[in-house]
Amino acid sequence: MAEATTKAPAQNSQVKSATRTLDIIEYVVAHDRPLVAQEIATALGIPVSSLSYLLSTLVDRQYLERQGRRYSAGPGLARLQTSGGSYTLRDRAAPLVRTLRMQLDETTSFFIREGWEIEAIVTESSEQALRYSVPSGQRLPMHALAAGKVLLAALPEEDLDRYFAETERAQFTPSTVTDEATLRAQIAESRETGFATTDEEFSRGIEGIARVVKIDGNPVGSISVAVPKVRVDAAFESRVRDLLDKTAALLEGG
Repeated sequence: MAEATTKAPAQNSQVKSATRTLDIIEYVVAHDRPLVAQEIATALGIPVSSLSYLLSTLVDRQYLERQGRRYSAGPGLARLQTSGGSYTLRDRAAPLVRTLRMQLDETTSFFIREGWEIEAIVTESSEQALRYSVPSGQRLPMHALAAGKVLLAALPEEDLDRYFAETERAQFTPSTVTDEATLRAQIAESRETGFATTDEEFSRGIEGIARVVKIDGNPVGSISVAVPKVRVDAAFESRVRDLLDKTAALLEGG
């Protein structure tokens, strides 16, 4: 009698990509000299077109270093062996921001407060044709972005009074809220919910939703999603809030 056999399922593209990524790291680390892409492609049987993308990703994440045409082990590999206390807030936020962007395919960012402004220390842009890109390394106004409003809501009352006394709030679009009374009302609501929203206040056609992130009770930043207005409805906003809540909880839990 012939025995029934079970055929192993074929690797899907994501599993194959993960396997190839690990193969590249292991192959490069095993050599004591930098390698050119063609050497790696030939040794591992990876098409050059696929290899180029994987190498670029590994360099971006600092698991490999590129010098000219050659690749060697990067500082990111050593970081994997360090204790959790050695990781920066950016290190901790980056994979969660990336995951949230993939879940929504909308631009997602993690902001910190710098004085009376905010700065995106991690940002991942949507891959959709119609999208909004958040500038990184640039100071942005707190009053016109959801990420900033939710951090205003996290300020003690005396610091909030200083903010209003010391800032001039620019009008970026006809919808930008600049007056103190309206902003204070929005801040009071944000304090209740933990979220803040904007509707075309910094850029026309863009809505923002943000959630404050607190570690050990202290506000350390905010995570936000920026979406073209044409893609926003009640169901989508509810999903964004749910995912922001879950993502923030992962950061807050360490």
